[in-house]
Amino acid sequence: MKCFERLVMRHIKTQLPPSLDPFQFAYHPNRSTDDAITTTLHLSLTHLDNKDTYVRMLFIDFSPAFNTIIPQHLIEKLSLLGLNTSLCNWILDFLTGRPQSVRIGNSTSSTTTLNTGAPQGCVLSPLLFTLLTHDCAAMHSSNHIIKFTDDTTVVGLISKNHVSVYREEVQRLTAWCKANNLSLNVDKTKEMVVDFRRAQSDHSLLFIDGSSVEIVKSTKFLGVHLVEDLTWSLNTSSITKKAQQRLYFLRRLRKAHLPPPILTMFYRGAIESVLSSCITAWFGNCTVSDRKTLQQIVKTAEKIIGVSLPSITDMYTTRRIRKANSIVDDPTHPSHTLFTLLPSGKSYTCQDQVLNSGLWCDSLLVATEPPDRR
Repeated sequence: MKCFERLVMRHIKTQLPPSLDPFQFAYHPNRSTDDAITTTLHLSLTHLDNKDTYVRMLFIDFSPAFNTIIPQHLIEKLSLLGLNTSLCNWILDFLTGRPQSVRIGNSTSSTTTLNTGAPQGCVLSPLLFTLLTHDCAAMHSSNHIIKFTDDTTVVGLISKNHVSVYREEVQRLTAWCKANNLSLNVDKTKEMVVDFRRAQSDHSLLFIDGSSVEIVKSTKFLGVHLVEDLTWSLNTSSITKKAQQRLYFLRRLRKAHLPPPILTMFYRGAIESVLSSCITAWFGNCTVSDRKTLQQIVKTAEKIIGVSLPSITDMYTTRRIRKANSIVDDPTHPSHTLFTLLPSGKSYTCQDQVLNSGLWCDSLLVATEPPDRR
């Protein structure tokens, strides 16, 4: 059944229009959590370059999101997106009239028929939720709603303490959630304020349904630790701790006399994957000390395995150029307009402060094809 669900999911993707919300980074080709984080940081840093500005980020938590989908409401939205009637009818039949029971040992509960939500563990559930929320977009140009499936973040770009537009955006989002049968978990919803002004004003609490939202100094956003001063030491220490724990297993495998190719495969899957997770979004702005700490993990792994491994800087450079090339080749990418072809026609300049670590890079990537073919 899961194989069949994957086939249906692939078929749905082929019918989706290219005009979907560009700030929904899930289930879009050439999109990832890196892009969502990079876009959020670029919007914030670009705004903070202006005088008398600050940024408020609201990290929303939905109470069981997938379980609250109303199939009839979803089908209406799918029809508006252009999915054919047969496919919509199949999805409606798939989501309604689902028998469910609970078994513990030899005891089985009575059967209940469910007509809301998506099945637990269903491959289609995240995609269907993503399509349900495709029309959840910011109404004002100073606000942006960044989405990755059910991970939703409201980025408010505040100028001269004019926070009313941001508060109205949150109220509209709350009303949209109620209209779509989605429940906000205010206790787990957090807000972070990025304010570098010397004379900071007191940031009043945000209220949702009468409950105040806690303002935090740091939070975890799509697997990356964000801090109110936008430094990366906390994220680095978290990555280092996780990688060091996995070095223990690498040592155990070495004591078991596994050959270097097997040890290298384990390192790349269990340790390098941790070190390079969303690396294009955070490594460029790490301190020298943070970089040395991360590189020490690589050096330790080299001693255990007995082979040379790519340095953390090499991993970052390779992935950054690969990411830049993919953005240049994708006109629908939110960051595509940040890349400008130089008069030579062979290289690009990029305005993205995150990809370029806050600096202009006139030779960020070299065109492998003539400009007219791009």
